[in-house]
Amino acid sequence: MRVLALSPGSLLQQLERLPALAAVAEQLEAQIQVACEPSHRALWSLLPSVEKVIPFPFAGDPNLAEWANLLGLVREPDFQACLNFASGRQVNLMLSMSHIPVRVATEGFSSTAVVSPDQGWKPQRLASYLKPLGLSLRADDFRLSLPAEAMETARQRQPLGEGPLLLLAPDDAANDWPEERWQLLPERIRERLPQLRCETLTPQAPFAQRAAAVACADVVLSSSAITQLLTAYCGVPLVAMGSSADALPSRDVIRVLPGDRQGLSTEEVMKALGF
Repeated sequence: MRVLALSPGSLLQQLERLPALAAVAEQLEAQIQVACEPSHRALWSLLPSVEKVIPFPFAGDPNLAEWANLLGLVREPDFQACLNFASGRQVNLMLSMSHIPVRVATEGFSSTAVVSPDQGWKPQRLASYLKPLGLSLRADDFRLSLPAEAMETARQRQPLGEGPLLLLAPDDAANDWPEERWQLLPERIRERLPQLRCETLTPQAPFAQRAAAVACADVVLSSSAITQLLTAYCGVPLVAMGSSADALPSRDVIRVLPGDRQGLSTEEVMKALGF
C-alpha cells in the first residue's frame, strides 16, 4: 500500500508531521511518498518508511507546468490515500484528477474527508487526519531511529571524558538567550559538577547531524523549537527555553521555561537543569 503526503510549510511543520506519517506507515504497512520543499528532503530521509521524497516548490508560487508535473508523479504509483496538508485551488484541482480514492484535508473541494485538528500538543493534533483511515495516533510514543553510522560520528565529535554530556542548542533569532550566558553556563555548572562535558550545536548544522548529536546527549538545553522537538522524538531529557505548553509532550524529563528567553537568568536555567 502507498500513501501520499502533500507537506508544504516550514521545517518545524515537517517535523510535527513525522509521528502521524510514521503511524500511517506502521499501522497500514504502507510505503510513504512525501511532496515537500526541496530544502526539507533531509528530514524525511530519517523516516525509513518514506520510499520517495518529491521536491515541490509550494512556497514559490508554482506554475501550471509544475502542477502538471506533480500530477504526473502522483498518478504513476498506485496511491490508496493522500494526507493533504496543503490548501488552495491548484492543489485541489490536481488532487481531483489524481484518482486517489481517499483524500484527507482540513478543507478543499477535492477532499473525501474534511477534518479539524484534535486536542493536545501539536503533533498529536494530527490524529484527526488518521481517523478517516481507521487509524490512531499516539505522538508521544514516536521515537526517531537513526543510522548507527550517524550515531557513531556524533559520538566522535563529543568532548573526551567520562562525565555526562550537556548539549547546548541555541536558536539563531535576535531575541535568543544572550550569548554570554550560553558561554558562562558550563563554567557555573562545573563548579558543582567538574566532570561535565559540554557541546554546542549550531542552528546551521545539517539536519541529520543535529538529530544524531541530540540522540547521543545525556541532556539538552535548547532555545530552538526544531531542536526541542527533535529531543522529544529522541527521548532525551530536555530543558526548553521559550517554548509553550502545546509544543512539547508532558513528560517528567522535559522542563519548559516559557516566555521571554532573554529575561531568563543563569540561575533559573541551572535550577531547571537540576543544579
